[in-house]
Amino acid sequence: MLTRRAVLAAAPVAAQRQRKPNFLFLISDDHAGYVLGADGNRIVETPNLDRLAGEGVRFAKHYCNQPVCTPSRQSFLTGQMPHAAGVTVLRTSLDPDRPTLAKQFKGAGYRTAVFGKMHLNRPSAPGLYGFDEMMTEQDIQKGWAGAPVQRELPAGMKRKPRWQPFKDPARVWLNAEKLPFPRYYEEMRGTFTANRAIDWLKQHKDDAEPFALWVSFPEPHSPYDFPIDLANKYDPKKFEVPKVGPEDAWQVPKIFRELTPEDKQGIAAAYYSSVTALDRNIGDVLKALDQFGLATNTCVVYMADHGYCLGQHGRFEKHCGYEPALRVPLLMRFPGRIRKGAVVSDYTEHIDVPATITDVMDLEKLPVQHGQSLRPYLEGKKPPKPRTGIFSQYLENEEVFAADARWKYIFCSGKRRRTDGYDIDNPTPGRYMRLYDRKSDPGEFVDVAAKHPDVVKAMQDGILTRYRATHPDAPAEPRNLPNPEALEFYVRPRDA
Repeated sequence: MLTRRAVLAAAPVAAQRQRKPNFLFLISDDHAGYVLGADGNRIVETPNLDRLAGEGVRFAKHYCNQPVCTPSRQSFLTGQMPHAAGVTVLRTSLDPDRPTLAKQFKGAGYRTAVFGKMHLNRPSAPGLYGFDEMMTEQDIQKGWAGAPVQRELPAGMKRKPRWQPFKDPARVWLNAEKLPFPRYYEEMRGTFTANRAIDWLKQHKDDAEPFALWVSFPEPHSPYDFPIDLANKYDPKKFEVPKVGPEDAWQVPKIFRELTPEDKQGIAAAYYSSVTALDRNIGDVLKALDQFGLATNTCVVYMADHGYCLGQHGRFEKHCGYEPALRVPLLMRFPGRIRKGAVVSDYTEHIDVPATITDVMDLEKLPVQHGQSLRPYLEGKKPPKPRTGIFSQYLENEEVFAADARWKYIFCSGKRRRTDGYDIDNPTPGRYMRLYDRKSDPGEFVDVAAKHPDVVKAMQDGILTRYRATHPDAPAEPRNLPNPEALEFYVRPRDA
């Protein structure tokens, strides 16, 4: 017979099971999918992310829908493709009246908060975009910069210069010397961000209402900040310099052309150091979930906004349609509710993530939902129509990309002079398209478009189908346009 003491002891457990689950969204900036131990990378050390992957599901072929920060982030916040969300270039601010994931959580009775870099391009304010509490990049920077430095720096330490992209030579602002930021781990900006989130969790761990928390880290975005503790973590000489293909020379941005092989190795080592610092911050937040007794009832999602090239095709950036810039990590953990240690090898896109979150968390669907839920994968099944390829775009350069298991297609109008700083010799080269056979040419070096016009046509048709189903200006598309002209109609940025 159960005693009164046993009943009382069991009450918190029963309450935990009946309570709505919590949600934690961990986001990084510029973390490429291939720089992750769980992805098979044998150089980088990411023990916390690897553990998260082992405790949940890893999506091995997950792609962003636009390889630049602001459009990508506002797309998966709203559940809409970037061109439908109205944000396709870096400086655009999302309309506050747009539906968002945070608003869906708020409508379901959740306490919502965000800490870190969100690229909202407007000051934070209570209630904005559905967040009860906000401490975004400007607030983080102000709070962190105002905190006194406690630990004395090593004598004679070379100071990392102020980050001045496009003003300084690329080797300087890309940290080719692999210089640490002049602080120890506990006083870094990423750690400050993690600690604000941990403080918030501690404050609200016993609240009656569940929480939905976003924690967004600045790493490993250039200049690849990492603390003094990691100064000697990676030897630049152990990094191979990616080869540049025979068709790459004209399209390599001018700012990267003077980088030496040694510069490129140093840049890669700095980036990897920043990824390891990011991993430690994420580990701190996940450890807090355990310490506060929240882990078993919290769905955790980790994702980057887009990938990053570390010398592939001569580039150190995203802003393009090559594989390293588009493929990103996606990890999901929900103890007792989704599989452990599973790897999904079907194609998935960023736009699928908000559809999955609303499904798994039993929220109302977003009013506009361009993705499909990945919940079947989490439960060991397959969705009715698994993706057979992916769609992405970079409208700053009027480019669109499509890929499947065999082919990668890139289309560019060549008419827009981009304003992102990555100039080439001829900034408006005119229309071009490329097709790569990814089975025989996984590095995407040799254009075979002229040999496979049928594949080019099929890729164009697929892209146009996506645009016509999601673009707000689709009703205004002129009739009977040839495919290339129709694509040019859609790849123009139209942000307000």
